[in-house]
Amino acid sequence: MNNNILGLHHITAIAGNAQRNLDFYTNVLGVRLVKKTVNFDDPGTYHFYFGNEQGAPGTILTFFPWEGIDQGKNGTGMATEIGYSVPTGSLDFWKDRFTRFNVPFEEVKERFGEKYLVLSDPDGLKLSLIEPAANDARMAWETAEVKKDVATKGFHSTTLTLKTIDPTAKILTDIFGYSLQGQEGNRYRFVTNTVENANIIDLIADPEGQRGYNAAGTNHHVAFRVADDKIQMEFRDKILTKGLNITPKIDRDYFYSLYFREPGGVLFEIATDNPGFTVDEPLDKLGTSLRLPKQYEPAREEIEKVLPVLK
Repeated sequence: MNNNILGLHHITAIAGNAQRNLDFYTNVLGVRLVKKTVNFDDPGTYHFYFGNEQGAPGTILTFFPWEGIDQGKNGTGMATEIGYSVPTGSLDFWKDRFTRFNVPFEEVKERFGEKYLVLSDPDGLKLSLIEPAANDARMAWETAEVKKDVATKGFHSTTLTLKTIDPTAKILTDIFGYSLQGQEGNRYRFVTNTVENANIIDLIADPEGQRGYNAAGTNHHVAFRVADDKIQMEFRDKILTKGLNITPKIDRDYFYSLYFREPGGVLFEIATDNPGFTVDEPLDKLGTSLRLPKQYEPAREEIEKVLPVLK
């Protein structure tokens, strides 16, 4: 059993409209809606999970689409960019596609020897499509318009913007087992070798930066992956010994979670592989029906009346 942090598990962000969010990620970006459920703390709001066919850890981008929420703003103390891995040579396809769908994007650039394309989703969430230097053998989800030779494979990396990187870097290196791979300007790249993909965290040092505002178009938290809840609780002990506050283990139905705010201000989660997304739906039916946490099932009729109707 691998008792290490296994890269990224999922990333959770905030949107301002459920239908618009669903349409962009499934139709334009071409990822699979793996699970349609509700926010554990606010059952009148959806919680969408997007990923590959199985919703494998390292592919899962989730959203709380709070209808009509304020526009957020990226800044320090936040995860400010989500990087997806895409096949080499696919960026021209994506530029054409984003032009056709009026998706804002920037010209292709290069960092750490990898070409990347920055875009914004309908809420202004910053994404990048990256042609990784290392081979990415993960099987992509395919749609009628986005075939496997161009489709996203899952996460490449995420970027955290911080006033100072040192305290956060110590969490990554001393507890999570990452190591510094390189630096370009004020961007520092940390990598774990426990997995081949979704294993990169970039830290940007921005001492004069303003704190971000967490609302639509921003990231809510970053979840790191462990194999099971036994290993997860070992990490809880390690974090407590560093003097940081961390939650008890929380059952999220599809994984177990611990949450703590790292010293730079970003909300981190440690999430397990078990039990996975097929615990309440078969693989071929993932995301096709509204699944509710068991405590909300008796109120299904009332919850369905409150949730926005999806087409």
